[in-house]
Amino acid sequence: MKSTSEILRDIWTSAGGDVSALDAVKLTGEEPQLPSSFRVAAAAQASVAATGLAAAEIWKLRSGQSQDVTVDMRHAVVECRSERYLRVDDKPPPPAWDAIAGIYKTRDARFVRLHTNFPHHRDAVCQVLNCKPEREDVQAALMQWDGEPFETAAYAGGGVVSMMRSYEEWSATPHARALAGLPLIGIEKIGDAAPKPWPKGERPLAGVRVLDLSRVIAGPVAGRTLAAHGADVLLISGPDLPAIPWLTIDTGRGKLTSFVELKRAQGRAVFRDLLAQADIISQGYRPRAIAGLGFAPEEAARISPGIVYVTLSAYGHAGPWAERRGFDSLVQTSTGFNHAEGQAAGVDGPKELPAQMLDHATGYLMAFGAMMAKARQSREGGSWHVRVSLAQTGRWLWNLGRVADGFKTADLEGETVTLFIEEAASGFGALRSVRHSALLSKTPAFWARPAMPLGSHPPQWPPRE
Repeated sequence: MKSTSEILRDIWTSAGGDVSALDAVKLTGEEPQLPSSFRVAAAAQASVAATGLAAAEIWKLRSGQSQDVTVDMRHAVVECRSERYLRVDDKPPPPAWDAIAGIYKTRDARFVRLHTNFPHHRDAVCQVLNCKPEREDVQAALMQWDGEPFETAAYAGGGVVSMMRSYEEWSATPHARALAGLPLIGIEKIGDAAPKPWPKGERPLAGVRVLDLSRVIAGPVAGRTLAAHGADVLLISGPDLPAIPWLTIDTGRGKLTSFVELKRAQGRAVFRDLLAQADIISQGYRPRAIAGLGFAPEEAARISPGIVYVTLSAYGHAGPWAERRGFDSLVQTSTGFNHAEGQAAGVDGPKELPAQMLDHATGYLMAFGAMMAKARQSREGGSWHVRVSLAQTGRWLWNLGRVADGFKTADLEGETVTLFIEEAASGFGALRSVRHSALLSKTPAFWARPAMPLGSHPPQWPPRE
């Protein structure tokens, strides 16, 4: 199995990073850190370290100064569960899941997972099943369905569900075969533009403007990471879009946040003005939805030549599932992780990874891709499209190998986690939250702006130095 240093080297060089830069990185700690048969701690450390090294290289481009990057494995894996450890006025998180979310059996003895945290997704599932939103009613209704036909019907009806597959079953699907030819992170040129000079500033991403159109975990973690290195991250939400408040707080650290209604012409005009002045846009809409609003990658490159456009998807941009909605828990279920973890733990049925690792690692890979493309833009010009997906990150994690007797590892709690917690004021109350785990010797990562309720700021960029 590859060491974490070798895993980092693969990520770094795949995006065009200079091998000699890796000498600046120090990785501490060892596996395993959490009860799992997968290398979740290695994935956490390598993906975070990639972002730290990208930030250090950008600082070198801007200032001529080299610096060291240190990432502790335990700290990285704790940060990849940051939402668990957040406290607001000393209160722990509320229940993470809607009442009918979770695992059910179908008529053909398959397991399916429902994701119903957003009301419209819950309504869609109940409409397909023709039942009330109660666990017993849902289970009874599912006994009238086989697993795969239900999965297909629920997606067609606007729901987000997943049938549990073994890794072998998943690998045999046309979609898995389509993904097999794609890189972990895609970076491609989508337009011509002059190189943009770096703005003034004392941090790697100072003055770099990032539009963040994302919700839940992966996309918001990417924006939070860019903010940790000094970017001006403006989170755009709609006043009527559902959100998960706890995740909004945890991933909102360091960001400005505005409401812009993209379904209205006036809102699209405001957004177009913001985009014209942006350096990076990070978004998780499905391709047809964002194109329908007028902000597909090529269109964005016309509005803002030199843009770095980052696209997050659940299942990747190739193959028959390219348009499917999805969340970490569902992709884990579809692609074999829940089945494999259940077998390794001796459980009859699905078992989740001990962190939303597909989400968090994908968030760091998004931030890494954004920084590598931005550095490339500053050297050679062009507009760039960066693509990542939860399913590709899952494929990467699977290929890192398995941990023998991984479930003998104790979970992390109490004092071991307290070491990585910081306190700060916010628009929600006093926060205790996980510090960023990539330690840079000359430009330490920190969040200069407090987490604030959605829509707290006007939709405009702060002035540059």
